[in-house]
Amino acid sequence: MTVLVAYASKHGSTRGIAEAIAERLRRLGREAEVRPVDEADPAGADAIVLGSAVYGGSWLKQATAFAERNRVTLNGMPVWLFSSGPTGAESSPGVGVSERQLTSLRQTLHPRDHRQFSGALDPKELGFLERQMVKAVKAPTGDFRDWVDIEAYADEIAGALNPT
Repeated sequence: MTVLVAYASKHGSTRGIAEAIAERLRRLGREAEVRPVDEADPAGADAIVLGSAVYGGSWLKQATAFAERNRVTLNGMPVWLFSSGPTGAESSPGVGVSERQLTSLRQTLHPRDHRQFSGALDPKELGFLERQMVKAVKAPTGDFRDWVDIEAYADEIAGALNPT
């Protein structure tokens, strides 16, 4: 069984989460490949984990376009979703992707689960306007990804898949 872990990442934090999920799935005996959504083809996969960075309460446009473009294919397989962001120790599941967008994704893809993970923010990776925005909203910088929680999510996904 091949699991496609597809992601949309602006500065690499979400890519890191996708890579960690795929690596954990491989260690648990699953075939897993990681691809940015612009290069991902779900046609050969048996299951998909789809994730996106969250900015202003929304997934990146490439991720929502991938979901819509591949809706028919994805509805024929198990799907799991994850969102990455915001940053900070105070981040909570109610603070990331908007409930409106999450409801739309659930209606489009019928995922088995969605998980919200805190992200990472490195000011050196940002452009001038992004740095100014981060400064204005006083967004915490650093890596707030919870690798134990991310691996636990991958464990849940592996456990829900048929044995290899």
